[in-house]
Amino acid sequence: MKSSVSLTDEQYAFARTLVDAGRYSSVSSVLQQGLDLLRGRLDGEELERAALRELLARRREGEFVPAEEMERRLSRAIAAKRRSHGLPS
Repeated sequence: MKSSVSLTDEQYAFARTLVDAGRYSSVSSVLQQGLDLLRGRLDGEELERAALRELLARRREGEFVPAEEMERRLSRAIAAKRRSHGLPS
């Protein structure tokens, strides 16, 4: 589909540099790649938000662990990981 877009001088110069360097066949190709990258980033962000919502929902339904207990658990886990790598715990 053909469409008309407006670019700043700087955006056009950058796209033109990529074309002149042989990295893309046209400024349109540069813009298409940019849109594909933006779509991928937005899709990834939505997946991350969905995973975070799921994690938060599970945490709300799960066992409450007081901060002091969580600190003890983390300290033990860190010490075990350090030992497994031959480092002092």
